Amino acid sequence: MWIPAAALDLPSEQRQLLQSWINAKNTPQKVAFRARVVMMASEGHANRDIARTLETSRPTVLLWRERFAAQGPQALLEDAPGRGRKAQIPAEKVRTIVEATLHTRPPAATHWSVRTMAKAQSVSPATVQRIWDAHGLDPHRVKTFKLSRDQHFVEKLTDVVGLYLNPPDKALVLCVDEKSQIQALDRTQPGLPMKRGRCGTMTHDYKRHGTTALFAALNVLEGTVIGHCMPRHRHQEFLKFLRQLDRETPTELDLHMILDNYGTHKHPGVQSWLAKHPRFHLHFTPTSSSWLNLVERWFRELTEKRIRRGNFGSVKELVAAIREYLDQNNQQPRPFVWKASTERILGKVARCKAIYETLH
Repeated sequence: MWIPAAALDLPSEQRQLLQSWINAKNTPQKVAFRARVVMMASEGHANRDIARTLETSRPTVLLWRERFAAQGPQALLEDAPGRGRKAQIPAEKVRTIVEATLHTRPPAATHWSVRTMAKAQSVSPATVQRIWDAHGLDPHRVKTFKLSRDQHFVEKLTDVVGLYLNPPDKALVLCVDEKSQIQALDRTQPGLPMKRGRCGTMTHDYKRHGTTALFAALNVLEGTVIGHCMPRHRHQEFLKFLRQLDRETPTELDLHMILDNYGTHKHPGVQSWLAKHPRFHLHFTPTSSSWLNLVERWFRELTEKRIRRGNFGSVKELVAAIREYLDQNNQQPRPFVWKASTERILGKVARCKAIYETLH
């Protein structure tokens, strides 16, 4: 009487790992195949059924079941000693290419490409690409960064994050800033609509019809935004916006406003007005730290969803579109939740500084 093999024991974390190998586009086909064998074996499928489904032989299924049971997921990544095609690129050549990628530059260029490196090392571009993929190297990519040099960085960071994580009682926390120079751009030709298999199109050239500046205050708790578009963003306009906040917020609540270090916010006229309105409390982010102000995140939503792909024949049309987006946002507000603690942020900054100082 034929008795099917017992289901292969597969812990949940190993199951997730194998599934990620199967789903990943850059997983070698042989590894994905072995992972499928193990996954089916763990589900109780008979060996001959697995072989039939994956179009292989029963001994092959038995081989990878046994190797996985003995060595775990690592066994699926390695061929047995003496098996497989021999490496055609010597290890020394691989090290040379990696070192050259990391520590040198090609003549008259800022970074290597697969073709310039292939020519310099007398190998094929495909070989360079395989080596770079294996070592996680992407010379064509770069990430930007900015480390604040504010002498009071820690104090300001602690103050702002404290407002997010532990807001004061009987008060509103508002993230305030200006999005200046928003352009009313009118495309020179109508684009094509999106259809199946093709994205929508728009011309790269445009006509400028003027600009506006959006003053905005994001209510951290609710996600609602008080906003007003004005032609300029001087201290006079900022004072006008402060008066609007004074009118449109409950008078019995203090207003804790998170702002950047733009000169308008510290103008003597503004300071004089604030002295007469003690319920306003200003909290300044460190220099070069706009990411601490959550209204910047809301500005990105506004740009992506309403402005960037918009077509505006006048500033009036642009302002109307921004007003429409504000109204829609306030009807269905979605607050941004701040989760990073001061300690976590300082730890990341310290690691960045350590790497920067080591490399320089």
